Amino acid sequence: MGESASDVIVLDHVSKRYGDFVAVHDANFSIATGEFFAMLGPSGCGKTTTLKMIAGFEQPTAGRVMLDGVDVSDVPPYKRNVNTVFQQYALFPHMTVFDNVAFGPRSKKLDEAKIKTSVMEMLEIVRLSDFAQRKPSQLSGGQQQRVALARALVNYPSALLLDEPLAALDLKLREAMQIELKRIQREVGISFIFVTHDQGEALTMSDRIAVMSQGHVEQIGTPQEIYRSPASLFVAGFIGSANLLPGTVQSHDGADAVVALKAGSTIRVAGQASAHAVGAHVSVMLRPERLRPSEQADANGQSLYGTLTDLVFQGATARMIVRLADGTELTCLADSSARMPQIVVGATINVSWDVDGGYILSGWPEKAGSNTTDIDHIESTL
Repeated sequence: MGESASDVIVLDHVSKRYGDFVAVHDANFSIATGEFFAMLGPSGCGKTTTLKMIAGFEQPTAGRVMLDGVDVSDVPPYKRNVNTVFQQYALFPHMTVFDNVAFGPRSKKLDEAKIKTSVMEMLEIVRLSDFAQRKPSQLSGGQQQRVALARALVNYPSALLLDEPLAALDLKLREAMQIELKRIQREVGISFIFVTHDQGEALTMSDRIAVMSQGHVEQIGTPQEIYRSPASLFVAGFIGSANLLPGTVQSHDGADAVVALKAGSTIRVAGQASAHAVGAHVSVMLRPERLRPSEQADANGQSLYGTLTDLVFQGATARMIVRLADGTELTCLADSSARMPQIVVGATINVSWDVDGGYILSGWPEKAGSNTTDIDHIESTL
């Protein structure tokens, strides 16, 4: 990995060991100035340990942590030009909002007039200028979080590190704060490095995502790349809902791969021939929104038959669970406002998709079919 002048943070083959346990394996990537970068993965995957090494709370066992082109691997946290916001905002309860935000500039003994200007500018950015004289106990959870952000940003660090800061908020407030965080990041122009286990948060806010598993960085890419072209079965199953169908590449037809599924059908997957040899064990990923449930067979032959076992109205969409003859379950998402056939639970239906609706991954999944219907399997991946 080459370093660039635009990189604010570079992890140069960084590893972290605790005795015989390797928490982070050879992390080797960079984060650009002004980028919103997410580290995503289940508990214990190494994302928080990686963040702590960037912050200086942990030192790497091997490799280098570079900040603004300087090796800071052995530099203590208070000497690094980064700030961290945790789940617990740790606001000073006896201080006003203004004084909480002013704490950093005052510790640097800046001129009080300049401090007032900087603090009020930052409170304006986080939309709390009218709350400057309130105490933290007089604020909502979302407002307290914005105070913590303002306090961390007022000195304009090279990067802001966020360790699951939305986890304690209610669902609607969390969703609103996702948009607010992205707005604040764009306005201040500082790199945000965001640790989360929530796929929706990462997809909503990030310019790029690093997906981690068991200490390894599985894939780094834009939200679109991660979702549409996952690099591994783990990434495909962890990011959003996915149906993973095991099979064997039977032949190549031009640029397309013809796959014989273990479920019994033979299907075509567009543009995948060059990446997967004939005879290879593969999995075909079908995202639920790409599937079309119908009572009629599809003309292009990209289809499977099964029995509708569950139908759940979710507002704009209807979630369907279809069980194939071999017991494999598929999840489909259909537009509930469309003029759908009156399919009822227990009916035999056809699930079809366009030839470019599938994506092939190497290997067979631990569990065939939907990644959202088996609670035991879901818990094992978190």
